[in-house]
This record gives sequence, C-alpha cells and structure tokens, in this order.
Amino acid sequence: MYAFLPRELPEQLRALTELALNLRWTWNHALDELWKSIDPQLWERTHNPWLILQNTSPHRLGELCRDATFSQTLAHAIEEHRHYLSEPGWYAQQTSAGDSKRIAYFSMEFGLSEALALYAGGLGVLAGDYLKTASDMGVPVLGVGLLYQEGYFRQSIDAMGRQQEAYPYNDPTSLPIQPTFGQDGAWLKIPLALPGRTLYLRVWQAIVGRTSLYLLDSNDLLNGASDRGITSKLYGGGSEMRLLQEVVLGIGGWATLEALAINVDVCHLNEGHAALLVLERARRFMHQKGTSFQEAWWATRAGNVFTTHTPVAAGFDVFSAELVLKYARGYLDDCRLTSHELLALGRRNPSDADEPFNMAFLALRGCAQANGVSRLHGEVSRRLFSDLYPRWPVQEIPVGHVTNGVHVPSWDSMWSDHLWTTSCGKERWRGAVELLPATVANNDDEALWNMAAEQRRDLVNYARKRLAWQLEQRGESAQQVAEGGQVFDPNCLTLGFARRFTDYKRPNLLLHDSDRLARLLTNEQHPVQLLIAGKAHPADERGKQLIQAWLDFVHRPGLRRHVVFLEDYDLEMAQHLVQGVDVWINTPRRPWEACGTSGMKVLVNGGLNLSELDGWWAQAYQPAYGWAIGDDAPSDDDVDAERLYGLLENEVVPTFYSRDAQGIPRDWVQRMRASMSQLGPYYSSNRMLQEYLEHLYQPAIQAFRRRREDNAALARTLHAWQKALTAAWDNIHFGAVEGHRDGDCLCVRVPVYLGEISPLWVKVELYGGLCDEYPAECLLMKAVDVIPGAIQGYIYSISVAATRPLEHYTPRVRAWHADAFLPAENPLIAWQR
Repeated sequence: MYAFLPRELPEQLRALTELALNLRWTWNHALDELWKSIDPQLWERTHNPWLILQNTSPHRLGELCRDATFSQTLAHAIEEHRHYLSEPGWYAQQTSAGDSKRIAYFSMEFGLSEALALYAGGLGVLAGDYLKTASDMGVPVLGVGLLYQEGYFRQSIDAMGRQQEAYPYNDPTSLPIQPTFGQDGAWLKIPLALPGRTLYLRVWQAIVGRTSLYLLDSNDLLNGASDRGITSKLYGGGSEMRLLQEVVLGIGGWATLEALAINVDVCHLNEGHAALLVLERARRFMHQKGTSFQEAWWATRAGNVFTTHTPVAAGFDVFSAELVLKYARGYLDDCRLTSHELLALGRRNPSDADEPFNMAFLALRGCAQANGVSRLHGEVSRRLFSDLYPRWPVQEIPVGHVTNGVHVPSWDSMWSDHLWTTSCGKERWRGAVELLPATVANNDDEALWNMAAEQRRDLVNYARKRLAWQLEQRGESAQQVAEGGQVFDPNCLTLGFARRFTDYKRPNLLLHDSDRLARLLTNEQHPVQLLIAGKAHPADERGKQLIQAWLDFVHRPGLRRHVVFLEDYDLEMAQHLVQGVDVWINTPRRPWEACGTSGMKVLVNGGLNLSELDGWWAQAYQPAYGWAIGDDAPSDDDVDAERLYGLLENEVVPTFYSRDAQGIPRDWVQRMRASMSQLGPYYSSNRMLQEYLEHLYQPAIQAFRRRREDNAALARTLHAWQKALTAAWDNIHFGAVEGHRDGDCLCVRVPVYLGEISPLWVKVELYGGLCDEYPAECLLMKAVDVIPGAIQGYIYSISVAATRPLEHYTPRVRAWHADAFLPAENPLIAWQR
C-alpha cells in the first residue's frame, strides 16, 4: 500500500507534490514551463507531472534546490494554487448556496487527461469537463467512477491501413492518484456481497482542483482472478462482466460515500451505467429510517437525476432476467421484494416476463428528474421513453434537456487564452458568462486573424511532428518520414474531422465522391488541407473498414501534403486539433447525435462549424456562425454529400481566400467574431452547470430534504397516496361533455366520477392536442357542482377562448400531489373516451 505514497522530496521542493497531485494542471497551463524545466523529454512524452516527480533523479532534484529561478517560480505557483483553492468561488456567492449541500456525479468514464486515461469518448470527456467546471465555480460536486487497469485501447495503423489495438497497463504508481484512507487510518476497501463470495473494492482519490474524484478498483489480492478483472478494461468482457462493472459503480459507489461519511443530497447519473445506485441508496435509507423499501424509494428518488446520452433504443444496457436475479437475491430478501417487483423496475412492460432488464428504464423510474443533452435529443428521448408513460402526449413525457457544454480552459489555445484574458479578464470562466459576448466581440479583425494564423501554424507543426513519429513507429523509410515532416502549409484553409468511427457518424461522407474531394484539396489557387483522426471500437468491423478507406485515400498520388490521418486519437490530440483548425466538420446521421461536443471546442479558438443539423448544432446554427448540412428531415447520404461538397466549394473556400488589401478575409473574420462571442460562452460548461443547478439540482435538494424530515413522513405519505390511487384508478369515468358558445368564449362542462379517489389527489384538465395550426393546450378545470347520488362525483367546468372547435378538446384526469414530480413519479392518467 505504502508504495503508492508520494516519494520524499527535499523540503524546498515539497510543494511540487501538492501541485502534481492536483489535476488542475490539466487546464492551468501556467505551470507547463515549470514541469518542462524539470525533465523536458519526459514532459514532452507524457505531460504527467506526477510521473516526472516519481522519475526525477536525486541529482536533478539537488540541482533544482540550488536553482534560484526555479525556486522563485515554484513559490509563485504554489501561492497562486493555494489562493485558487481558498477562494469561496462563484457558487458560495449565490443565495441558493446555503449549507453543506453536496452533489455526487456517477459516471463510467472520466476524461480528465491522458495522464489518467479513464475514458473512451465524449461521455467521459464531458464528465471530466464537468468536474473541472465545478472546481472553477466552487460548486460542491464530487465524482465517482472506476479505476481501470487497462482502460480503453490505444490505436495504431498497420501498413495495410488496418486498425490495431493495444491495452497498456495503467500502473497506479504512475497515475496522479492516491489511496483513500478510512476512519481507521487504513486503505479504504468496500466489501460487496456477490453470489458465493465477497468482492473487495479498493478506493482511490484524484484531486481535481477544488473537487474530488473517487475511483473504485477490484484488483485486490483478496478477490479471485475473475473478480480482479472487473475493472480491467473499460466496457470490456461479456454481458456478465458489464453488469459487474455497473454493480461496482452504482452499488459500490454509494457504499463508498457512506463509508467516507459523505452526506449527499443529489446523485447525478451520467447515463444508465450507474442506475443500480438508485436501489442501493433506497435500501440503505430503508435501514436508516426504518421505512419499507417503497417508502425509501419515494424518499431517495427525489434526490436522483438521470442524464441520458443515447438517441436510439439499441444503445441502452440490457441484461437477462436470469443474470439480474443472480446478483439481486440479497435485495429480494433484504428489501422484501418479489422477483417480479424488482424486474418490473427495469422493464418497459412490467408484466412481460420475457422482457430483459433495461438500465435506462431503472434510471428513469429511480430518478425524479431526467434530461437529454440537447434540445433535439430531448425531443428524441421523449419519443424513445414514451412507452413508460402510457397515454401521455409525447411532449409531456418527463424528460427535459440541458444542452452539454465544454470546459473552455481545457480547450483554448495559448493565443486564444491571451485574447480572451485581455478582453474579459482572468476570472472569465469561473462564474456566470452572460456578459462575455459583448466584451470579446470588441476585438478587431486583425487581432482575430493573427490569432487564427498562429493557431494554424502550431497545428501544422504538431501534425508534421506527430506524422513523422507515426511513420517511424511503423518502420517506414527515412524518405517517407522526412516527407511526413513537411506536410501541410500554415497559410492554407485547414479542415478537421475527428471522432469515433462508427456507421451512424458517417465519417466517410466526405469520401462520397473521392475524386471531387481530391480536386478540392489540390486546387492550385485555393488549396485545402484536411486532418482526419478517430478510432473504431475493437468489435466494430464496419468502423475499421471506414478507417481503412481514409488510409487508402491518403495514399493517393499527389495528396500526401494535403490530407493526413493521425492515429491514436485522444484528449491531447483533440486539444491540438480544436485549437488550430479553421473549420470543424461533423456529419452524423440525424437524429442519432445526442449532442456532440467536439464542435463546441473550436468556438473559443475562432474555429467555425460545418455540421449536420443534429445535436447541439441544430439549436445553435445561424448563417452568421457557420454552415449547416441537411434539414429537419432524417439524413439522406446522397443529398447531404452533395450539400457538403457544395458548401465547401462555393462558400467555405471562397470566403476564406477572399482577402482585402491588408490580406484579411473580412467576411470570414466576421463569422469568427460572431461564433466566438455568441456561441463560445453559451456552449461552455459554465452555462451547462448553472442550468443543472437551477433547474434540476435545487429542486432535487429541496424535495429530498423535505422527504427525509420527520423520519421520512412525507415519503410515507406519498407512497400511501400512490398506493391508494393505483388501487382505485380504474374506477374513474366521465359523463358526456357539454359545450356551448358564449360570445368569444367556449364553455365546457363534464361530469367526472372519481369513486374512492379524493379530488385533492388529482387534477381535471381540458386537453387540446397539437392540430394543424393549433398548438397543444392543457387547461385546468374546476369543480363547480356535486353530482347527486354519486360517490366523489363532480361537475367540472371551464371557459376558454373560442379559437378552435369543441371536438378538438378531451377532458382528462391525472394524479396530482404538490410534493411529487409528475408524471415522472406517478404517470396515472385517465381520458374521456
């Protein structure tokens, strides 16, 4: 255990340990020169300060102790770092901050740095940006994830253009993490009961600025060989291994928080992988408060938030009932649940015994609030989950949206950072961003164009160096390596396309007419250069074929200097690409891109987007900001490819090369200014986190605290309310609707027979559906009379503007309670037939 502790440094250098173990260096690049000065070669290769400290020789440490300039730089760095940590932050200044509220963010991936590579793609990068933003804004967030021994794969391309995968070992001693110690002073280990054995989970901590990330690891000697491999590969193994990873994240994650005595108000599930925590949180609450499991479910559900990133049903994790029950026997006995009751929580149709267990459905039922990650994805998700809310109009399905954002300081270039600092100050990304657009828009054309030129030059130099290294690793000839070091022109229009290679992202739409693309790139008057990067999942043969097609294109005669495929796309490479490209291209098949944040990352650097109208671009696009492919209809490859080529040939290229007497493309720079100033701040993770706080977290905190008070009295009441409604709901029926015109008003009356249901437990509404030019309407009706001889029978009435005929309206009754999230927590609804 103690081998993982920091090495003993000379007293003058001990502050280096504090700096290296705080991942703030992943976005605070003011320290880059400090780390580089210790070991330039190791810094260039790893960008991992912790690894540098672990490998620096005693002789070099002695030299640093005697270096007055280094000592002065270190003193300034640690002073600035501690000042950052001691600041109260933006959140503490908000009236809603209050007492020690805490939010736990559960994610299967966290993409913070290549020095801690615990991610596969955008989901993890978002989670990493989220934690960094919480730190900068002082929001009381902590992360919970898994520490993978191998993580996701590293990519290489062989001489035939085929992707090869490697899985290097994540040696914990080289990672900027430390063991988490329990209250007894020993390394914290979480025991989980599995069939026939106990699984022991080691707990690690990564410090991310002012936040913490707790990572669980099953590679403990007390575990069997198979169990030690649970946290080996990210998304590795078969169905059972995948379920065990989700057991570790959800159940083990919540157990970790309790073992550390960390009181949490809100659990945020970043995708359905962590859905099992809703069961564990309710189970432990049940024991603490002496409630039934269902009452505990009502109490804890209020504090759970679910974010779905999946636009298609096939993307959800599903497991067979037999597999789920294999690991759920303890829950059945402890919580006094039947197997049917437990499995019903994860089924679309609770009565269908043949249906598998769906983690997204469990998350929806165990979280009072849910959201998609863009406006369009919210619409898609409401349709996707509509079967869980029978008879509800799709627009009322309780899934909203919070559009993703990016942690800008992680993605801006040194040139962009200087421009933004000069315009908006150093604190610009540590709080609200509403005032930033007007300020940064004041930069003149020359400053913006000079910034773009410097960034493009840096990217060209990076691409040359990376390609030459790549060719050397492949064993290519010295001539080919030398040629690789000469690709690209820092004055040419530079396009970037980098993402996961999978069919729905259409990474080869640009190759739809490869000859036409070749002519575009090699135009003598207006040449274009293109950077391509991306990985295919190891099991995705079609994705590998798409990569190979690009490698075939790259090797065409005459194209070598115009198009490059850079292998092993990762966070570091992404940072270089988004900082230097002029145009970022994105071509997903609409509406399969839930959000897609890669294009957001170019905004702060003045890059422009040319993208399918999907995900975030569907709500961000305006002609002043960039270019759009497609429309509101589902994608058509032939049509979209023609549109893509046409935009590049007729708009993008001419606009870039249309220069005035000073050599500045004024129209292009105007687009840069508009995109940077208007889109950059809005699509930052600052705005995203503010929306989560205001629209989801604060309601969750208030509701959870009300439900746990007085020994969970309100939760017990809500459960009794639902139970009574469910038992009597089928007895609700309606009389005939009567309506007449009264001037400009339409007066509607309907008898409603509630039977044993109190009118206080429901709302009676007049619903007008979306129809031609009429929007959907939902109007509250009032009880104006009692029906003689009826049990809970009332006449409900309303007067509405007579803008549409009576037959457009239908009365309905829905469950109502002021303290419930509806219809998420109770979807009961009855319509007049």
